[in-house]
Amino acid sequence: MNQDSIKTKVTQGGRIVIPARMRDALGIKVGKNVTLTLKNGSLEITTRDEALRRIEEMMKPHINPGRSVVDELIAERRREAQNE
Repeated sequence: MNQDSIKTKVTQGGRIVIPARMRDALGIKVGKNVTLTLKNGSLEITTRDEALRRIEEMMKPHINPGRSVVDELIAERRREAQNE
């Protein structure tokens, strides 16, 4: 077991306690939503912030600097509204 691993037990109702140092490292606060993913026989816990960071990283090669997809979408919606 490496330094980032810890043994814990599953309690009543399937609850697992995430140790404070791990919650702190992930930025998990009480009431914060997380996503659980089964991946290769393991359970991955991802915060919303981390998921957004990963999406931004994946999309980076597809976005041209100076291009605003938001502005393009708004312009497209306005054209569609004018054609109605």
